[in-house]
Amino acid sequence: MFRILTPDVCQETVMAETVYISSNNTAVFRCPHCQRTKTVDASTFGELRQPLRFKLKCPCGQVTVSMLDKRRRYRKETNFPGSYVHYVNGQPKSKGSMRVKDLSSNGMKLLITAGETFAIGDMLKVSFHLDDAQRSLVQKKVIVRNLSAPYVGTELAPTETIDKALGFYLRS
Repeated sequence: MFRILTPDVCQETVMAETVYISSNNTAVFRCPHCQRTKTVDASTFGELRQPLRFKLKCPCGQVTVSMLDKRRRYRKETNFPGSYVHYVNGQPKSKGSMRVKDLSSNGMKLLITAGETFAIGDMLKVSFHLDDAQRSLVQKKVIVRNLSAPYVGTELAPTETIDKALGFYLRS
């Protein structure tokens, strides 16, 4: 069986495998060396700070670092250039350039380095191209949900849906 050596926030720069918590509140850790797995009840980790990084020791002797993510949806890391229009009270306030740093089926993380001031609940209309074969254009209205400069966490506006190109991209 795997042994969890340090169930805390590791400050190592070692590449960590991300492990997602399933709908039945379990996480499956896998040894990258021998492919042995261990399923763990994720409720034992409680409401600790995210993301949790663990050093694990497999019976084969391999020590690996895994990162436990409690997000409800898978996030795909990206680095797409794009643009945004910032709306306040339904009116365009400003516009600028941004980078889409990750995508999920219900939101995205944006990198906005301009000195723009956003508030939770503000609406942005974002536009960027995927790196798929068609270079599909994505234009979505998103709501600001989290601010951690220079990053802006957003959620798709209730009127938005996942179009075919974006849905396929997230599953590829």
